[in-house]
Amino acid sequence: MGMVSAAWDRYRSYLFADRASGFSLDISRMHFSEADFRLYEGALYAALDEMSALEGGAIANADEGRMVGHYWLRNPALAPTPEIQGQIESNLQSIKSFVDRVHKGELKSPAGRSFKYVLVVGIGGSALGPQFVRAALGGPRDKLRLCFFDNTDPDGMYSVLGGIPDLAETLVVVISKSGGTKETRNGQLIARAAWQAAQLDFTKACVAVTQEGSELDRIAVREGWLARFPMWDWVGGRTSWWSAVGLLPAALQGLDIEALLGGAKEMDELTRCRNLRCNPAALMALMWYLCGRGRGEKDMVVIPYKDRLELFSRYLQQLVMESLGKREDRAGRIVHQGLVVYGNKGSTDQHAYVQQLRDGPNNFFVVFIEVLRDEVLSGLGEGVLVGFTPYTLEVEPQITAGDYLSGFYQGTRMALYESGRESVTITLNELTPAAVGRLIAFFERTVGLYAGLINVNAYHQPGVEAGKQAARRGLEIQKKVLENLSAATTGRKAEEIACAVGEVTETETVYKVLRHLAANRRISIREGQHPLEDLFGPLLR
Repeated sequence: MGMVSAAWDRYRSYLFADRASGFSLDISRMHFSEADFRLYEGALYAALDEMSALEGGAIANADEGRMVGHYWLRNPALAPTPEIQGQIESNLQSIKSFVDRVHKGELKSPAGRSFKYVLVVGIGGSALGPQFVRAALGGPRDKLRLCFFDNTDPDGMYSVLGGIPDLAETLVVVISKSGGTKETRNGQLIARAAWQAAQLDFTKACVAVTQEGSELDRIAVREGWLARFPMWDWVGGRTSWWSAVGLLPAALQGLDIEALLGGAKEMDELTRCRNLRCNPAALMALMWYLCGRGRGEKDMVVIPYKDRLELFSRYLQQLVMESLGKREDRAGRIVHQGLVVYGNKGSTDQHAYVQQLRDGPNNFFVVFIEVLRDEVLSGLGEGVLVGFTPYTLEVEPQITAGDYLSGFYQGTRMALYESGRESVTITLNELTPAAVGRLIAFFERTVGLYAGLINVNAYHQPGVEAGKQAARRGLEIQKKVLENLSAATTGRKAEEIACAVGEVTETETVYKVLRHLAANRRISIREGQHPLEDLFGPLLR
């Protein structure tokens, strides 16, 4: 055998490839040495032990007394009690039975028609996962078409409603673990008003996914909604796809949810391996640690070379940044940990920020996602264009459009390597429900192991609650401002109104509230020479 290049030798030494699943991980173009494996071996084993304890039912959040059990959702036999196992299995069967009735047309809309569309109302983990999976595996042959309210922007919701061909054929799935999430509640109220405006019975089009006894659950029971599916305390929002949060929309869409669950279960099994060279999540966690020197000093740029995976970087932003972005470690020390995630898709990025990745600050590493097979077979039937396929069409002699896509990936990887930029490549043989399940589970496991390496709790999010409290404070100020203005007879400046409502220290907030109210014609405004000189008063009708 002739001599091989150093790059090939390193690639051959550090490529993880699982032939059975078609999943591989290439870490050869990251900057590490063989000694690093020995140096961090003990810490990785400790992280694996912690994850094993969580799978066994250990308390993840001592302050809440809460377990973390999303692993049980794809393998109920792992559940720590027969009761939890039974709940998981019963819920999966309930989802299948409900969806079967919808698909067969046995369950009718308030107008007596079969459902053709689904409006999912949720935010964060209650929307990002279902949105990603819909995009990754769906298409024109979906059994039901999904759309989303995923924010409290009224214009965004109005746009979504305008894109639904017929509300009389639309099922509404409202998802909120606590049942009190304001963005989701607002979406539910606006959807209810739209149904009422169309003279449709909103309650006969609705399904709730929430914790038993929550505010949303009580509404669904009181109004007799079509169905209720549980969310459990031991499932966090960013890992909730494996519950009814993700399984119900995917099943309604027509996806093979058993294959999705099966792929995740396979990845769980792969990433329990104590041989670190054969554990892709352990390898990835170590790369994150070494590249960012254990402090997240480099951003993770996610570039999938597949249009269907465009939303994956958004999904990972929540999974990674909400899990790892922590002020304190588990010992209470101030660490300000985190890992920034952003990305789009290749080869779109060739014409966007890859220029900076190659020639700008070296403050990142890239995660390429390569899908070998161009065609996606999601089990939803043949394509809609009879007699035509773009997969084999040659755009040049012996070159297809898919060959170009692969060539751009290889070229970008090579160009970054030549500039001393680090990258990891995840390769999937094809994009199937099982492959998507493996991909999500791989990053969930990586996040858990990396959190162990940097000693933070990946399963709580105090900063999220702090943001909600701040929002509530702003709305309380708005109510005080409106009450004060309702009795006013003349316009006043923002600082005068702030003083009158006892919010002098929040004068800037008062000003912003006034500007928003005035822009939406809920109060009057008389412009001064400078915006801060504007006078605000009641709206005269």
